Amino acid sequence: MTQAGNDLLTTVAQSYRVFARREARGRSAAYEALAESVADDSAVVDFIASLPPGKRQPQLMFAAARYLLGAPPVIGSLGDLVRRYGAELTQVIMTRRTQTNEPARCAVLLPVLAGLPQPIALIDVGASAGLTLLFDRYSYDYGGYRLAGLDPDAPTLRCQPRGQLPLPPRLPDIAWRAGLDLNPLDVTNHDDVRWLSCLVWPGESDRAQRLAAAIASARRDPPPVHRGDLLTDLPALVARAPEGATLVVYHTSVLYYVAADQREEFVRTVRGLGVVWLSSEAPGILPGTGTPVRDELQCVLARDGHPVARADSHGTWLHWLPGPAQR
Repeated sequence: MTQAGNDLLTTVAQSYRVFARREARGRSAAYEALAESVADDSAVVDFIASLPPGKRQPQLMFAAARYLLGAPPVIGSLGDLVRRYGAELTQVIMTRRTQTNEPARCAVLLPVLAGLPQPIALIDVGASAGLTLLFDRYSYDYGGYRLAGLDPDAPTLRCQPRGQLPLPPRLPDIAWRAGLDLNPLDVTNHDDVRWLSCLVWPGESDRAQRLAAAIASARRDPPPVHRGDLLTDLPALVARAPEGATLVVYHTSVLYYVAADQREEFVRTVRGLGVVWLSSEAPGILPGTGTPVRDELQCVLARDGHPVARADSHGTWLHWLPGPAQR
């Protein structure tokens, strides 16, 4: 094997160790152990290295294996899958994406949305199945401060407030909503719903229950999610929004999967649309959102590029930063 080949295998193995120690640790003991074992398994590392660079991430690999196995993988079942059914595993990885549609992320954005001039219109970029378009259907619990949603059977999203969080006095008045995604998932399609469930990590039973309840709510009145690219198709969707409503374009944990030069192009595009722009992305993904300590489980909430809060990537806590919440 060439030196370049050896370097690639080393890089893949190291990326899985980093995932185990920085992302899975404290959140999923099963995936922490699995990622460490993958890094030590030359056959599995060889398989991952054969995939395109954008398809090597642990979240996608483990979800695809779970999709085929019908249960969360362990190193034995994953290794067997790679050796005996590598083509089938590759097909799932190549046709699917990491589209973690965590409804609890709505609790992170809600304080900003509730403080905007009402009514509002929403465009969720990277919307997956559209579960983060349903702000007004969910109920919320911010450390005992509760808001009741419009759907009594939808989940209650629990988010621990930190700092001087501007607790929303009421749910936003949503006049219009739409999602944009390269590969929209359909909440009425069994395979799409099964894929969403495979993206939940083992050990996170609360997330699985929340996802199931959110999907049930979405099925009663599915939100519109349009197929399209965030760089080329967003302006046309913005043009469809109704007049008389504050238009908000937002995204949560999406740009991590977009190349750096395309992120810059997206920022230029969205800044030129005349909308309110909300982002909740990992620190440093967008300019001006870096943090002193790297933490893959944290996101920075920003309005029009200006950080206003830090949050858990799955919406379990929200820390408001000092200074005005609105700009």
